[in-house]
Amino acid sequence: MQTYTEENYLKVIYHLSKNNANTVQTNAIAEKMQTRAASVTDMLKKLSDKELVHYIKYQGVTLTETGNAAAVNIIRKHRLWEVFLVEKLRFKWDEVHELAEELEHVNSTVLIDRLEDYLDFPKRDPHGDPIPDKEGIFEPAVNIHVQQLKKGSKGVIIGVTEHSSAFLKHLEKLGLTIGISLEVKDITDFDGSIELAVDHQTIHISKAVAQHILVKL
Repeated sequence: MQTYTEENYLKVIYHLSKNNANTVQTNAIAEKMQTRAASVTDMLKKLSDKELVHYIKYQGVTLTETGNAAAVNIIRKHRLWEVFLVEKLRFKWDEVHELAEELEHVNSTVLIDRLEDYLDFPKRDPHGDPIPDKEGIFEPAVNIHVQQLKKGSKGVIIGVTEHSSAFLKHLEKLGLTIGISLEVKDITDFDGSIELAVDHQTIHISKAVAQHILVKL
């Protein structure tokens, strides 16, 4: 069994490895964890001793099969709790991440399995992120960013890749939430900003915002 801190490290390494598709460097972990590189090195040695990571000094770290399974399980718990908090306790989607950060460390397999059953086996969390099943399998999905769409393209918002409260509140203010249909009316060549038609209204979003909104066509 891992400590809370060890679980947090495994989750961070998992996400960084998925983003970069290669070995994760110590400095990247330190930046994400907001700690010193020396502290990261100490933790990687502990995780290596537990056979949760492959760590080579100056070369970085990768998850072992056991470490990867542990990280995916933490993500599963986090996302299931987010669904519960939004759907059953009526929290807003910008309020649940920190609460789920605490709840994800509950180690009762029976509780999490019953939670998943109670929620009717959801496939995505309130932010559109896929939820792995108890076997660690994610439902395959093709993710397209609004930034990638061409003029005249239509889609439905299925997720976001930025989970900060400020960003989610901004989207909610614009009416750009999960399940909303949109159409790209125009794209500005100068800065890549995009004009969207949403529910008979025209909305302008920046390139920075567009690159964090996922849609299905």
